[in-house]
Order: sequence, then C-alpha cells, then structure tokens
Amino acid sequence: MSKIKICGLFREQDIDFANEAKPDFIGFVFAEKSKRFVNAKLAESLRKKLSKDIIPVGVFVNAKIEDIIALQKNGIINMVQLHGGESDEYIEKLKEKCDAKIIRVHSPLSAFNSQLSDYILLDSPTPGSGQTFDWGLLKNLNLSQNYFLAGGINQENIKDALKLNPFAVDVSSGAETDGVKDMEKILKLVGVARDFLY
Repeated sequence: MSKIKICGLFREQDIDFANEAKPDFIGFVFAEKSKRFVNAKLAESLRKKLSKDIIPVGVFVNAKIEDIIALQKNGIINMVQLHGGESDEYIEKLKEKCDAKIIRVHSPLSAFNSQLSDYILLDSPTPGSGQTFDWGLLKNLNLSQNYFLAGGINQENIKDALKLNPFAVDVSSGAETDGVKDMEKILKLVGVARDFLY
C-alpha cells in the first residue's frame, strides 16, 4: 500500500490536522522563497507537537549542508528532500555527515542518476504549483527505485496516482484552501490512501 506525505506545514493548526489524520510523512519547507517557508526555530517548535508516528521530512533548495545536518542532529527532521540543483558531490558529502534517508527530486522529462539517493521524487516542472505532469511518462522511466509522486495531486486524482503504485504520494497545494492547509482535505486524502486497494 502506498504511503502519503502532506508537505508544507507551517502553522500550529497544520500539526493538529496532521496528528488527527496520521499521514506517514509531513514536510517542512526550509526554502526561503516558498510561501510555506519555516525557519529552524519554528520547525523545532512544530516538531515538538508532531505525533511520534509521523516522519518529518525537511525540504531544501541548495541549502548549506551544515544547516541540514544541524536540523537532523537536533531531531527536527528524519529525512531530507533535495529540491534544487544539488550535485552528486553534494549528496555524497551530505550522506557522509547526515544520518538520514535522502529523497532527490527529478523531472520526469529528463535523464537522472538515482543511485545516490534512497528515494526519488517525480514532480511537475514548477513544484508547489498544483499542476500535474503527464503521468504517462512514467512508463518510459526505469523506476526500479522507490519513488514519491508529486505535482498537483488532490482529492479528485489521488486514486489515479495510487494506481501507479508509487512508494508514496506527496500532496501540498491539493491539501489546501486559499493557500493554507485544510483539515477536511487532509483527512480525506489520507483516508483514500489508507483505504485504497490494488
């Protein structure tokens, strides 16, 4: 059964919503240009309120490796999602110093080396936009590695996403109303993911 990640939590009530819905993962976005940005202090406060059953993922765009390591060492995040142009050398250095699974984002339209990361995440060209990409492209990819599927997943299309048998679906804007997380949408999305049978 596929897992589900609700990404872009930045308010205390977002944590309350997650604790009730119980997704497998939540995401804290540490990219300053994101409207869902959280800094280390806020993320630490939110993390303390998060259920221990939910795995917190840190989302980064070309961040300093030292900043990622500090967040992981302090128990604020348990996994790392790289959303920028991080090089293979960057990832190798991060893996040497950071004891966390790594998710590397890739465009389904380009060739990629998935050997260094623990997971890949396939997303639309504009992450966080709520736009899907052509999921038919997945047929042309070698997806021997566990992958997260992101990009415009919402209540209307999550069943179609789950039929593609990803390791996890990753939802951000599809769990929001007017730019903030919506409890009813989160509950429904997680419920569908839990109930979906192949």
